[in-house]
Amino acid sequence: MRLPGFLLQHTVTVEAYLGSSSKGDLYGPPTPVQCLLDERLQMVTNPGGEKVTSSSSYLTDRAHNPPPKSKVTLPDGRKTTVITVARPDGGSLPVPSNTQVFLQ
Repeated sequence: MRLPGFLLQHTVTVEAYLGSSSKGDLYGPPTPVQCLLDERLQMVTNPGGEKVTSSSSYLTDRAHNPPPKSKVTLPDGRKTTVITVARPDGGSLPVPSNTQVFLQ
């Protein structure tokens, strides 16, 4: 089951982290993503196992899976980066499967 379209009221712009080179970090092209933005502080665990504070997160379709360190521009123009991603799967339950992206 997918997230209902009426929930995806915000648009963020994501530049996927591709890795690093001798000239610095590499990112993909800016891509708009329809989502539901949640701007509240939360404690999350980063890929290194450390507890960090997330200033906001967004929910979107399960197909979206940006890697940590990806750049994200919020609707108000603020720029941030991806800390980690959660991808709950509702399976056969009557709840939507989605991606939740936690931001610095």
